[in-house]
Amino acid sequence: MYEIVKSEKLTPDVIKLEIRAPNIARKAKAGQFIMVTPTEHGERIPLTMADFSPENGTVTIAALEVGKTTKELGKMKAGDKVFSLVGPLGLPTHLNQYGNVVSIGGGIGLALMYPVVRAFKQSGNHTINIIGARNEKLLMYEKEINTVSDEFFVCTDDGSKGHHGFVSDILKKLIAENKKIDLVYAVGPIIMMKVIANITKPFNIPTVVSLNPIMVDGTGMCGSCRVIIGGETKFGCVDGPEFDGHKVDFDNLTARNKRYIPEEQISLKRFQEAK
Repeated sequence: MYEIVKSEKLTPDVIKLEIRAPNIARKAKAGQFIMVTPTEHGERIPLTMADFSPENGTVTIAALEVGKTTKELGKMKAGDKVFSLVGPLGLPTHLNQYGNVVSIGGGIGLALMYPVVRAFKQSGNHTINIIGARNEKLLMYEKEINTVSDEFFVCTDDGSKGHHGFVSDILKKLIAENKKIDLVYAVGPIIMMKVIANITKPFNIPTVVSLNPIMVDGTGMCGSCRVIIGGETKFGCVDGPEFDGHKVDFDNLTARNKRYIPEEQISLKRFQEAK
C-alpha cells in the first residue's frame, strides 16, 4: 500500500496525486511510467510520472478522469492509500546535448512533458516549449514548464490564452522562419503527435513521440501494447514508450486504442450506478 501525500485538481477532469514510494522515486527517470492499481480488486493501468523526488521519496501522477479506474483515482485524497504501484517502467528519455530542442505537448501529455523538458534543459539544450489545450482552464503545468524554457509558447483552440490555434501552427511558423531545430519531442493526443511528425518529416527533423498504447502488465509479457514502428512490431512498455515519430503507424495505434471502448463504457456505468 502506498500513501497519498497530496491530492490536487489540475483541471475539472484531471487529478494530480503525490504518492510516497521511495524505492520508485529513487530509480525514476524522465519519460518513464508506472502501473497503478487503485484498489485491491481494481484495474491495473499505466500512468506517466509527472514528477518524482528521491529526496522526499515521492512520485507524482496525473490522470484524466474519463473511465472507471481514473474516476476511482479522482476520488482519492491525501491520507488514502493506493493498493499497488509497479515501476519505474519503460525506457527513459534519451538525453543528449542536441542543441535546439522543440518540445510540444497537449492535453494530459503536459504532465509527462514537464520532467522531460526539465531533463532536456539540465542536459544543456536550448529548450523551446509549446503547450496547448482546448481552452485556458484546461492548461496544465504552464508555470512549471515555463521555468525550464528558453522560449515558451501557449496555444488554445478557442483563443482564451496565447495563440488562437494549434501547437502545430507554432511549429510551422518556426520552420518557416528557418529556426534551427535539432530535435522535436511531442507528447499528447495521438492525432497531435501524428500531425507533428508529418510536419517535420519533409524537413528531416528528428522527431520523438511518447506513445500511449493500452497496457495490461507493463513488462512485455501480455503483448497488449503492440505498436508498429517502421513496419516492425514493438512493445510500447519495454521498447518505448518513446519512438521515432516518422516510423510510427499512428492509424494502427488509433484503431487498437479503441478496441475495448464498449467494455470500458459498461465498467464505467456499473461504477457510477454503484455509488
